[in-house]
Amino acid sequence: MAASSSAGHYRPAAATRPAKVLAVVSGWPRLSETFAQNELAALHRAGMLAGIVATKQGDPALVQPGLDELAPLVVHLPDGDADAQTDALVAHVRSIEGGVDAIHGYFAHRPAEIAAAAAGRLGLPFGFSVHALDLRKVEPDELRRRAAAAAVVVTCNTDAYAALDAEGVNAHLVPHGVDLDRFVPGPVVHDATTHLLAVGRLVEKKGFPTLIDAMAQLAGGTTTTSFELTIVGEGADRTALEDRIAAHRITDMVHLPGRTTHDELPTLYRSADIVVAPSVVDSKGDRDGLPNVVLESMACGRPLVASDVAAIASAVEHDRNGVLVPPGDATALADAIRELAADRARRDRLGSAARATAEQRFELHHCGARFCELLDAAFAPVTTGGTRP
Repeated sequence: MAASSSAGHYRPAAATRPAKVLAVVSGWPRLSETFAQNELAALHRAGMLAGIVATKQGDPALVQPGLDELAPLVVHLPDGDADAQTDALVAHVRSIEGGVDAIHGYFAHRPAEIAAAAAGRLGLPFGFSVHALDLRKVEPDELRRRAAAAAVVVTCNTDAYAALDAEGVNAHLVPHGVDLDRFVPGPVVHDATTHLLAVGRLVEKKGFPTLIDAMAQLAGGTTTTSFELTIVGEGADRTALEDRIAAHRITDMVHLPGRTTHDELPTLYRSADIVVAPSVVDSKGDRDGLPNVVLESMACGRPLVASDVAAIASAVEHDRNGVLVPPGDATALADAIRELAADRARRDRLGSAARATAEQRFELHHCGARFCELLDAAFAPVTTGGTRP
């Protein structure tokens, strides 16, 4: 693993200039990929970001605050196969004033594929990052070959790290951080209803069908506590989730308001009595790494009930800073929510410990500095003030 730097923005050693890195991403912008925006912004502030190249268009209809900082650096490649996009990437690199020291594919599939190919043609080093689904879009043999040729491989969570290690890939584990100035604790106004919040794309791996089934059990229970759930997000499974809510006759308990940004999300966390992250491994084997909602809710000091799946347990320790339940088990999820709703002192204890964990291990600028430090060490110019051939 890379050595930790001091907290704050990364600054390369004064004796050398920082490596100039061109980052290749997938769709840009994407509302759910705040981790990419944060790490690329860290590179930019460290004077290391030569540009951002996207392999396809994203969704600019709703974007996170701060995206305008990176907007002038973004170029979208024309549609085409990997060879055509590599040609376009090579041409773009050659056009960059001042040159580029390295190309970094920010995801393991198409971005890493064309980053490696373009770097080979240009005589530059390359590296790539691995997150979750992108890892499973690359054949193991190709992943090993690509990693062997890379100057650095970075992953953000223990689940992907273990998968890479099993393939013999030497990766550096650098977690994504959370903005502790934006996501801050606040008082919860308690009333007769226990307010639950879930956040994520409406897709299978987020486990929202299990959560809806758990809500139906809570609705039919004997407890005097009433429950209300808000699931913030949008996605392909919206209609199926709406149908499931209607079938359980809990439309008055479960609300799907759509997407929101970090301008509004912290207030939603602070208004929740309990945050729920019911992630599962989906039918195609896809799963979350360490989802944004886990770190954001912890930073807000909210008690969290989460599935013990993928890398969630690397941040959430059962009954110390959250509650872990088996993935896909609606009864276990309902029981955990019911027990936590009945014990305000436990909720307060877990929430305080969650905030402390976020401060100690996941502070945004510290994690960003570690990412910059790792890439600068891997891609540093050969001579002081010089460039690679």
